[in-house]
Amino acid sequence: MYGALWRVLPGPWWVRLFIVLVLVAAVLYGLFFFVFPWVSGVLYPQEVTVE
Repeated sequence: MYGALWRVLPGPWWVRLFIVLVLVAAVLYGLFFFVFPWVSGVLYPQEVTVE
């Protein structure tokens, strides 16, 4: 899969690397600011008290 993605991207290796880094950063941004907060609101941890 990664090889196919690498072959599809245009430009020399350093442009491909830059594109991949931007894509990874965009995915991480989406996860941290949209997906993870939504999941934490949906999944309620059980309130457990230890005595």
